[in-house]
Amino acid sequence: MTSILISPQALAHRLGDPDLRIVDASVELPAPRFDQDYRATSGREGWLHHHIPGALHADLLEDLADPQASLSFALPRADRLANALARLGIGADSPVVIYDRADGFWAARLWWMLRSVGLEAQVLDGGFNAWRAAGLPLGQGEEIPLPAAELTLQQRPGFWVDRQGVQAVLAGERPGVLICALSEALFSGAAPSRYTRRGHIPGSLNLPARNLLDAQGRYLPKEQLEQQLGVELITTQDPLVLYCGGGISAAAVALALTVVGRNTILLYDGSLQEWAADSNLPMTTGATPA
Repeated sequence: MTSILISPQALAHRLGDPDLRIVDASVELPAPRFDQDYRATSGREGWLHHHIPGALHADLLEDLADPQASLSFALPRADRLANALARLGIGADSPVVIYDRADGFWAARLWWMLRSVGLEAQVLDGGFNAWRAAGLPLGQGEEIPLPAAELTLQQRPGFWVDRQGVQAVLAGERPGVLICALSEALFSGAAPSRYTRRGHIPGSLNLPARNLLDAQGRYLPKEQLEQQLGVELITTQDPLVLYCGGGISAAAVALALTVVGRNTILLYDGSLQEWAADSNLPMTTGATPA
């Protein structure tokens, strides 16, 4: 099995491969200045300015999202996802490398989306920042479009959970460990949130996605990841139910868990964007109880 993560140097050696598909999954989402300050915009302009040579921009806001959903970044139907990927030249057997220009969470999100429909991809460890820091070549402006691929996809079970599934876990009606991938300040409600209410789903553990990266934005080595994740999360038989604000940071935690060999991971796609907007659903503030 191909490693999930790829270094900038290893990717640079593969730039001449005509089958290789490199995609920039960046989205611009500034930190909230006040509660409900939500400003998501396309990362296309940044991609046009500078990108890895040959990389195409993958639009997680529109092309790779459900246009009928009221939530940003909602998982699209498998046929819509297949059409969007095919327009990027991605076929069933295409080697794919994903990166972004931020913390790697957008790349992880697209990686999880592809994984859930049976497509394997790699994530550039450290993202575009690591590529630039290594002094590797840059592309600019539009890229020559790749020929559209033939691609048919089907969503596989065991990757996503909806609000009703999370409610069932919360009620003890189905097994699961709820894990919030947001920062400690957002989890506790101490910092402004993009979403309708501050805090987290009751009973959740807090595992900030950024704690799984080093100062350069690369995933920690496997042994350190295991320490950060903890033996209980790695070994429990219960499904790990991950959420954050919009199913983005949670995907980075899903990637780290997969790296250390953990299976049975479910990502709550709606996350707090959906949960916090429904005043009938419980939320709480404060730190994780001891």
